Amino acid sequence: MGLFSFLRRPAAPAPVARAAVAPRAAVAPAKGKVRTRLVAGTALAAACCGVLTQLEGIETVAYRDVVGIPTACVGETKGIRMGMTFTKPQCEAMLLKRLVEDFAPAMEACARQPMGDDQYAANLSLAYNIGSSAYCKSSVARLWNQGDRRASCNAFLMWNKAGGRVIPGLTRRREIERAMCLKGV
Repeated sequence: MGLFSFLRRPAAPAPVARAAVAPRAAVAPAKGKVRTRLVAGTALAAACCGVLTQLEGIETVAYRDVVGIPTACVGETKGIRMGMTFTKPQCEAMLLKRLVEDFAPAMEACARQPMGDDQYAANLSLAYNIGSSAYCKSSVARLWNQGDRRASCNAFLMWNKAGGRVIPGLTRRREIERAMCLKGV
């Protein structure tokens, strides 16, 4: 089982652990592979959230990002209004929920070729940052599906702009994601 395999859709729907702070494996009686997926998913979710938290940072008070969009926690924009505040555990739970329910399924639907853990983490980070729709239309996803792994990873560097201008923080982030993507390619 790979580092981020908990985010990959199983053949049949598996129960999703829900908690205020973090998922817990023993929330429902589960047997065999389902229980193993939940137990492994708890640790792996923390690792994936850790990568994104390191790239995005955690802001517990809503702020306007570089293009003026209300943002909070780990780069979350959905439903965020200025004046909102969160705790760090709320931010972590919000990130995990969005990754599992929204971004991982969308990314997988667009990049259909198999990925190693590092490639998966890099692509998920990009999809989370630019949005599922933009990711699906990107040369990153297109090149990945064509089997050109190296070109796909290099295409991360094109996503360093916001509001039409190059943002140094996005440039650094894309370099980190590209390096992660190129591991094992």
